[in-house]
Amino acid sequence: MTGYLLRRAGQAVVVLAGVSVLVFSLIHLVRGDPIRLALGTRFSQETYDALRERSGLDLPLVQQYLTWAGRAVTGDLGVSFRSGDTVTSLIAERLPATLTLALASLLVALVIALPLGMLSALHPRSLVDRLATVVSQFGISVPDFWLSIMLILVFAGTLGWLPSGGYVPLTEDPLGWLQRLVLPAVATGVVSGSVITRFVRSSMLEALGSDHVRTAQAKGVPTRQVLTWHVLRNALLPLVTVTGVQLAYLLSGVVVVEIVFSWPGLGQLAYQAVRDRDFPVLQGAVLLFALVFLVINLLVDLLYSRIDPRIARR
Repeated sequence: MTGYLLRRAGQAVVVLAGVSVLVFSLIHLVRGDPIRLALGTRFSQETYDALRERSGLDLPLVQQYLTWAGRAVTGDLGVSFRSGDTVTSLIAERLPATLTLALASLLVALVIALPLGMLSALHPRSLVDRLATVVSQFGISVPDFWLSIMLILVFAGTLGWLPSGGYVPLTEDPLGWLQRLVLPAVATGVVSGSVITRFVRSSMLEALGSDHVRTAQAKGVPTRQVLTWHVLRNALLPLVTVTGVQLAYLLSGVVVVEIVFSWPGLGQLAYQAVRDRDFPVLQGAVLLFALVFLVINLLVDLLYSRIDPRIARR
């Protein structure tokens, strides 16, 4: 298993190196001078020269990449063109909001997906199965921005039960934090839960139709034991995969939902960086998103090897 994990970690490092080259190229693929684009029309030559030197854009291209990559390894992602703050501090400031929303959304998704998917698989072509299909199809088809607006109109505007947006740290106001978290978590959780529901149903149906499950049932093994030791165990692999992908997607920032709810997460930070042409911030955000996907994929591989040790021997 150690060799398997080292091999997967090495592959992740190679992919991250390739992504870093693409991310670094962002600032050089834009037409024009990125610093002039960021500063606008009113700036002094001293300001321009200082920002250019501070960003390392006065160096040869290869040296720029090596300097930027070396600093990125140590956590130094550069300095924002707009605010002058370090990119690392801007990301660290937004990270708690993103983590909160991602974990809450995943919890909502699993609460929706696991019961619906399992009941749908255990009772195919029944009323429950049709209901699960309708719910999952609705969640996949409806745009998340429309669902977000509808939730605000109903629960914040008409009923007045919850705030329409904003963010309050948990340590400052636990109740306010929870109230502002519910609507964006539901908006993103419904979409992710709909995707996971289909995977749970299909993986459960496949496991239920396998030969070893039919053999266990023919031998009179209790239904609960069959479901626990034979069906669920074999259905875990695709469930772990899709859950990991959804978590990485949520941690990478749900841009539209964050904008609608004025949620100060990493998705909104990346959007603001694009709008303001703040290339160092955009580079840091995209590199972090890639790192999140790679780390979660590595954790999924680790869970794979724990669930099915045969994978580690391949």
